[in-house]
Amino acid sequence: MKFHKTPLEGAYLIELERRGDDRGFFARFFCEKEFAAQGLETRFVQVNNSLSAKAGTLRGLHYQLPPSGEVKVVRAIKGALWDVIVDLRAGSPTYRKWFGAELNDENRLMMYVTRGFAHALITLVDGVEALYLVSDFYAPGQERGVRWNDPAIAISWPIQPTEISEKDAAWPDLNEDFHGMELMRGAK
Repeated sequence: MKFHKTPLEGAYLIELERRGDDRGFFARFFCEKEFAAQGLETRFVQVNNSLSAKAGTLRGLHYQLPPSGEVKVVRAIKGALWDVIVDLRAGSPTYRKWFGAELNDENRLMMYVTRGFAHALITLVDGVEALYLVSDFYAPGQERGVRWNDPAIAISWPIQPTEISEKDAAWPDLNEDFHGMELMRGAK
């Protein structure tokens, strides 16, 4: 695997190193030794799979507060999505900054989302399937979200959402108390 730093501290795009022949190829999706060598999370407790039927489906911006903060590794296994992360860790040099990248079944890139980051995706085509490694269990009491179009973050989405859940549409704009940014200071 090749680990490419993003402009946000602690987040990476991960490129699979394919070994191929006439049959196709083989590549590691995860390797504990390689993740550990980069100082990244090596314990994942869930592997989640999502299917979004329509292009323009937006999921997020989601995260969990400590002690249930999650590291995620996200990959599109069918179709194409645009993955975006926002650093919500008070005191971070990239605090309140965002980064987005296209993940698709051709480039096979993965986004490493560290604790203290909000995460979202928007599908670019119909029938997108994504796979997520997650380092902590879902904790409803620790769940938070930020409104996808909060002007304080000003994400430049590649397309406008056409499908969004009521819950995701109702997340509030950034608010220090609700969003718990101080609680995520120093999260990795």
